[in-house]
Amino acid sequence: MPIRLLNASDRPLLREATLANMNWCGSRFSFDDLDQSAELAHYYSDFPGENDFGMLDEAGGVARAVAWLVFFSAEHPGYGFIEAATPELSITTFEGFRGQGVGSALLEQLIAEAAARSVPGISLSVEDGNQARSLYARLGFQVVGRSGDSDTMLLRLPRLPRTASTKSQP
Repeated sequence: MPIRLLNASDRPLLREATLANMNWCGSRFSFDDLDQSAELAHYYSDFPGENDFGMLDEAGGVARAVAWLVFFSAEHPGYGFIEAATPELSITTFEGFRGQGVGSALLEQLIAEAAARSVPGISLSVEDGNQARSLYARLGFQVVGRSGDSDTMLLRLPRLPRTASTKSQP
């Protein structure tokens, strides 16, 4: 699978993915809405922060899926904020690649990399009706809170010895 680690040059892609996430059930937000909202823009605008990381699955120069972890502070939390030591997951499988296992495989690799980096857990926020909820539950995420029409889910990770970091693949 053609997967590589994300870097700062991927911010436009993360912006696009954030818009897709916010519009998962129909057109509700625009790029202007994202950019003008600090609570939405911080998912991509400063990526990567000191400990943030993510992965991109692309084939032939086409992004198929992207998943990234952002560490937020209590002063500027994300929607799925648990604590500063637990990053929040954002993941998007782009149109045309959904339902093929691309996002699932990418998320499994991201979880393995997080465990290898000794990340204690991964949190996320998922709205009612979002079909991705079943993926999160299958991978071990558990509901730990609720805000409005969204659940906050948490996956606790084991501490694993670090072996090799994911590198770009041709």
